[in-house]
Amino acid sequence: MREIVSEIDQALRAAGTPARAAQEKRYLKSELEHLGAGVPAVRAIAKRLRRERPGLERAVLLDVASALWAEPVHERRLCAIELLTLYVDRLEANDAALLERLLREARTWALVDPIATNVVGALVTHHPKLGRTLDRWAQDENFWIRRAALLALLVPLRSGGGDFERFGRYADAMLEEKEFFIRKAIGWVLRETTKKTPERVVGWLGPRAARASGITMREAVKHLPERDRRALLAAGARRGA
Repeated sequence: MREIVSEIDQALRAAGTPARAAQEKRYLKSELEHLGAGVPAVRAIAKRLRRERPGLERAVLLDVASALWAEPVHERRLCAIELLTLYVDRLEANDAALLERLLREARTWALVDPIATNVVGALVTHHPKLGRTLDRWAQDENFWIRRAALLALLVPLRSGGGDFERFGRYADAMLEEKEFFIRKAIGWVLRETTKKTPERVVGWLGPRAARASGITMREAVKHLPERDRRALLAAGARRGA
């Protein structure tokens, strides 16, 4: 395990540049150390390990991911997420506890979002009983955990399936929150849902448009037909009336 972590760390450091590190740290307002390796480079490093070790055992995967995450280095943590994504078929329902810890420690959309959409989302799809975990997350005091509950449902909804009823319950309860990252997440999931099932979004958002924030509305209606988009924006404009 230590050898794998060391190889990954060396590869990440070799892929980075000081200029990019400073730029990304400033952009993300990050408290972490940044090596300056871009997302494509981090993904390539994770994919190389997946090719070289297709049979990596779950216990080793979790040890590697935990060791990478333990250091407060952005790219190490991102690579841990990429590995969990690539080997998500190894994960079990009780690994949701580990993912929740990572979400609580992430404190940035750049780490929270891929954990929620790619790892938690896949785990919930494979283990529907974890819907109860999302129900708890949706009421958590930590807005990153609430955001994760929303985003964990995104990928199936984007493809035309998914649990829109559950998303609708979460979003309805959060619709009037002031937190930008919650408002953005609701709009993002709605926008992605319109790509396959726009009628779901139109039917759900119509009665709630006057309660939704401007950012939620603008995101949600981006891909809707012009007539529906105009009608929803007009309804949303009555928010302050």
